[in-house]
Amino acid sequence: MLSTAARRAVRAWTVLVLVFLYAPLLLVVINAFNASRSFAFPPTGFTLKWWVAAANSEGMWKSLANSAVVGIGATVIALALGTMAAFAVQRYAFFGRNVVSFLVVLPITLPGIVTGIALNATFTSALGVTLGLATVIVGHATFCIVIVFNNTQARLHRLGTNLDDASADLGASPWQTFRYVTFPMMRGALVAGAILAFALSFDEIVVTTFTAGPTVQTLPIWIFGNLFRPNQAPVINVVAAALTLVAIIPVWLAQRFGGDPATTRV
Repeated sequence: MLSTAARRAVRAWTVLVLVFLYAPLLLVVINAFNASRSFAFPPTGFTLKWWVAAANSEGMWKSLANSAVVGIGATVIALALGTMAAFAVQRYAFFGRNVVSFLVVLPITLPGIVTGIALNATFTSALGVTLGLATVIVGHATFCIVIVFNNTQARLHRLGTNLDDASADLGASPWQTFRYVTFPMMRGALVAGAILAFALSFDEIVVTTFTAGPTVQTLPIWIFGNLFRPNQAPVINVVAAALTLVAIIPVWLAQRFGGDPATTRV
């Protein structure tokens, strides 16, 4: 047991860590209501006009739509490929299994600029493809697969094969076993992986820069492009504040659905 002094020290350290993490985010939210056009603190006044300006920003809505399309597309690809790779690695023994697992996880460890340069060269030089939304989706899927793969593999490892074997012993076909036994227990991990993959794609800026081309603008690219324009600074504050608040939802859902199937209802 920790002493009273040790417990107080742990609490104080925890508070300091939380302040370190969330004070900058709180500042962004406060600035979204700041009457000043600059990132000034303390605020010079309270206003909602920047929220109205953001709601009427055509560029913001178009960029948001592009980010949503890219995120959904990348998540669908990641769910299909990441899930199949996880089942292959976790459920079957074959030569080179560890190598396959390593190669699937490797893209998320690479610097984004390296991945972006490699994808840009592949699309433009090797394949002769015009950069656009499709290339951004493929680029994002390369690292979103890792999220789904890791979530699915971890859940499969915890579940083991006992229930699958019991289902087979009772005469169920492989498809029936997957549909009625494996998938219901995997559903939470798949949902959590999809949510995290979408959030990762939605937030990506480096790989997007190299794969989007000049005609496509996602929301992070739009924010970065307008960040240092004086007339757009208040709108950027509003968009950043809104994204900060909305980001709570996927994190909560990922934790809600990513728990152990024995204790989490899905």
